[in-house]
Amino acid sequence: MFIRTLEPAFHDTDALGHINNTRLPAWFEQGRTELFRLFTPDLDPRKWRLILARYDIEFHAELYYGQEVELKTFLTRLGNSSFTVTQQAWQGGKLAAQGNTVMVHYDHAAKRATPIEGELRQALEAHLQAPPETRG
Repeated sequence: MFIRTLEPAFHDTDALGHINNTRLPAWFEQGRTELFRLFTPDLDPRKWRLILARYDIEFHAELYYGQEVELKTFLTRLGNSSFTVTQQAWQGGKLAAQGNTVMVHYDHAAKRATPIEGELRQALEAHLQAPPETRG
């Protein structure tokens, strides 16, 4: 599991006084940075080996300015060339949002998915967990 702590900025808030829900996709992308490094250690976009195929976010509680947010990032599925990243945003010990992102190991020059093998697969397996319970 990768864990990153963010301090919400004032510009992350909205007219209702809490963190705007449009900020979560960007925060979750930040939370995937160490995962990205497994594929592209120097994060050079010219060497990028991933594409985002899908994402969803379920909101459980409001997030507020002035309180740190802890992002937890882990894998819940590892396929041949794609995997599901599950992420959670916690504030004050409470789960505020959970999202799932399907990423594909991709060869941009050939325009096709490529298998996840060897050391890369082993590194990803180290972050594989059972999917967390979702509310009904």
